[in-house]
Amino acid sequence: MQQKIKLDRVIVVEGRYDAAKLAGIVEGTILTTDGFGIYTDPEKKRLLKTLAQKRGLVLLTDSDAAGFRIRHYLTNLVGANNVVQAYVPAQPGKEKRKAQPGKEGLLGVEGIDDDTIRTMLLNALAGQGEGERPPLRQGSRPITYTDLYEWGLSGTANSAERRETLLKALGLPPRLSKKALVEVLNTLYTVVELEEQINRILPKENDE
Repeated sequence: MQQKIKLDRVIVVEGRYDAAKLAGIVEGTILTTDGFGIYTDPEKKRLLKTLAQKRGLVLLTDSDAAGFRIRHYLTNLVGANNVVQAYVPAQPGKEKRKAQPGKEGLLGVEGIDDDTIRTMLLNALAGQGEGERPPLRQGSRPITYTDLYEWGLSGTANSAERRETLLKALGLPPRLSKKALVEVLNTLYTVVELEEQINRILPKENDE
């Protein structure tokens, strides 16, 4: 099994099946646009702008017209200087899970073989200085899944409601996976900073 590509930049794909495919190829933060859903999702747009400035983005959309529309939209949204463009070839076919091929009869990112995606990413990233994650700020430590649990944001009776309230108040998308949530929070906050926000926004669990 080949070693995963380590990405400092956040990789952006269209849907969850694309994200699942990329999770086996790269080690890093993977976010989805939910197709054209990004057009009407102000929280995710703000998040992508922030992450683009702090870490940069890699855009990997499908090779059909819709994929290029999303790619161009995101590039204009966050600024071309904050984006690395990675392209998959336009290969005819359909994904196994689909009964019919897409409108243009092309494979999406999820249907392209791993080696091709790996090659396209490495070619796009050549000379971009990808490597280890940026160092944590002085005196800090990573935010962890355990922190989410202790803050009542995961694995507790009211965690879904508390997490949604917090993310809405912080201007973050409410449907981030737990893995993506931890990575995004680590990019934007230290443990102390986030704990201050939680104490400001959310009631103590025993006060509920």
